[in-house]
Amino acid sequence: EDIAQLPPHKRPLNTVFQRYALFSHLDVYDNIAFGLKLKKVPYEVTDKAGNKVTKYRKYRRDEINEKVKKALKIVDLESFETRNVSTLSGGQQQRVAIARAIVNEPKILLLDEPLGALDLKMRKEMQLELKEMHRKLGITFIYVTHDQEEALTMSDTIVVMKDGQIQQIGTPMDIYNEPKNAFVADFIGESNIYVGTMIDTKKVRFLGATWDCIDDFPKNEKVDVVVRPEDVIITKPEDGIIEGEVVSVIFKGMHYEVTVESGKYEMVIRTTKCYSVGERIGMKLEPDGIHI
Repeated sequence: EDIAQLPPHKRPLNTVFQRYALFSHLDVYDNIAFGLKLKKVPYEVTDKAGNKVTKYRKYRRDEINEKVKKALKIVDLESFETRNVSTLSGGQQQRVAIARAIVNEPKILLLDEPLGALDLKMRKEMQLELKEMHRKLGITFIYVTHDQEEALTMSDTIVVMKDGQIQQIGTPMDIYNEPKNAFVADFIGESNIYVGTMIDTKKVRFLGATWDCIDDFPKNEKVDVVVRPEDVIITKPEDGIIEGEVVSVIFKGMHYEVTVESGKYEMVIRTTKCYSVGERIGMKLEPDGIHI
């Protein structure tokens, strides 16, 4: 249903802003109740002629109380009603902003980079809490983020956009494993991207070697070849399809990020084994590790 022409006050959606946009002169309770105090609910009466007429009334105080308490419970802020919002932490302020949005029972909740102002640990916790809230509320969340990992963690469906144009729509697994173009591949997760040529059915030439692949394109067509760092298999120099020299090794906690120079090309590899700078290694790829 296209609601573009519907006036804003009739649109069944609420927004959680990047900078929270809480009212600093109101306490937690009044921040959350703000929308309810303005909202009017329809009810039907019968006129003298026996016809049903729709009228509007404001929420009663007991109704507002009940809705605010329910919203506070969902965001885990019970007993915070009288607190001043300026005394709350970033994560708590974000929860108040979410409670203020969901208390109106919208059909769609718009979230504009809601975790952007939080530190990494708090973001991870809030991602899980938002997923749990989403499950409890059962409404559609449209969530804007520039954090690719956050998008993969939280979404059922991802829409990748560039300059206002949709590049690809799909599940997190589709977007990651089957990117439609080089922009999507580069934007979601880390990638090695090379220019290659299809030389036969399911055979592609890049990095000076011929590789088997699973994508089929016309012969002699120029293509972008995407190789994920975790898909590269490191071998002895003589056992690889290509070989190169390690020029950088970065420890990332769970893995090492190894950069290898092969001729005029570079390959970034993710591995659990440590290599040393200057070491020569071979590299192989399985056909399903090459995305065209």
